[in-house]
Amino acid sequence: MTFTIFHPSGEDYVALARKEAEEAGFKSLYTVDEVNDTLASDGVTLVLVNSICGCAGGIARPAGKAILEELNKPIQAVTVFAGQQKEATSRARELFSGFAPSSPAFAVLENGAIKGMVERQEIEGFAPEEVVAKLKHLLT
Repeated sequence: MTFTIFHPSGEDYVALARKEAEEAGFKSLYTVDEVNDTLASDGVTLVLVNSICGCAGGIARPAGKAILEELNKPIQAVTVFAGQQKEATSRARELFSGFAPSSPAFAVLENGAIKGMVERQEIEGFAPEEVVAKLKHLLT
C-alpha cells in the first residue's frame, strides 16, 4: 500500500522533494539497473539519499544544491528516494558498504567504490553550510 502525503498547496510532497533535487542538478534513479549502471561508472559520483523529512528539505537538499554550484570539477550527481523507489534505494545502500542505511544522506563514490558518506546524524541539526563543508572534504 502506498500513501501520498500532500502539501497544503495540494501538491504531493514526494513530487516536490524530487523536483527540488532535480532542479538542483541531481538525476533521479528509479530502478536497480539505473543504480548499477550509474554508480559503477568511472569518475566521482555524489548520491543524495532523498526523503520528505524536515532535515532533507531544510538542510540536505539546500546543501546539495550549494555544493553542486560551488564545485570546480566535473562530477555525476544522482539521487535515490528513501521509501519510494525501494529497490533502487536498497541497491544503492548495498554499495555504501560500512555505512548503515540513513536518510537523508550523501554518499561519494569514486570509480564505483564508496569514498565516504555524510549521514543523517551529520545533517540533522546542522546548517546547510556545515554540510557543504563536510561534502567538500569528501569531494577533494
